Amino acid sequence: MSRPAPYDFIDAHTHGSVPSAGIFSVENLMAHENRVPVPADGVAYTAGIHPWHLDEANKAEQLEYIHRIAADQCLIALGEAGFDRLRGPSAELQRSVFGEQVKISEEAGKPLVIHCVRWWEELLSARRRYRPGKPWLVHGFRGKKELGLQLISAGMYLSFWFDFIIRPESTALVKALPSDRIFLETDGAGVDIRNIYGKVARDLTMSVDELKKIIFDNYMRFFVNEE
Repeated sequence: MSRPAPYDFIDAHTHGSVPSAGIFSVENLMAHENRVPVPADGVAYTAGIHPWHLDEANKAEQLEYIHRIAADQCLIALGEAGFDRLRGPSAELQRSVFGEQVKISEEAGKPLVIHCVRWWEELLSARRRYRPGKPWLVHGFRGKKELGLQLISAGMYLSFWFDFIIRPESTALVKALPSDRIFLETDGAGVDIRNIYGKVARDLTMSVDELKKIIFDNYMRFFVNEE
């Protein structure tokens, strides 16, 4: 399994990453694409059933893919899995398949990456219901401080939405959250993760190197279960 170095920029959630010196990418594979991890320096993988691409007709096939791939040594987490109130199948199907992915995550001993859009009560309810032993990471977060602190208090980590985090209005949120629970990402949008690090480092009045070390430590704690 490829691992980042303390001096790497870590892109905690991306799609279609291109190898680049000094950048470590966590590449997300979607079950409906049926792709498999390809071992390479500077990249690790997650894989999950995204609610946007889920329906009753493909449910069994996608779950079979997740069961098959879960033990792959290049796979460091399951997901993105989750809930979407604006786009996706019925609430019943989303709940059922999310629960299956939680179960696979726990059996594989790997954390879970979450997609959640305007359905936070459902996510928090699932957290209470399943009481997972492995940690969860909410990717693409752009909510208010109170919600961020609620999710962290429930035991989750947050990775910020790339477009939100570079705006001035994100500064108060970044400063309000514990830095040992955050990640940064591009979500495959073609933005430069180094610019995101620069903005967040300024928000936290620290150097980019200091921020790199914090996020590296978070990576090792969340994905590798090493302090």
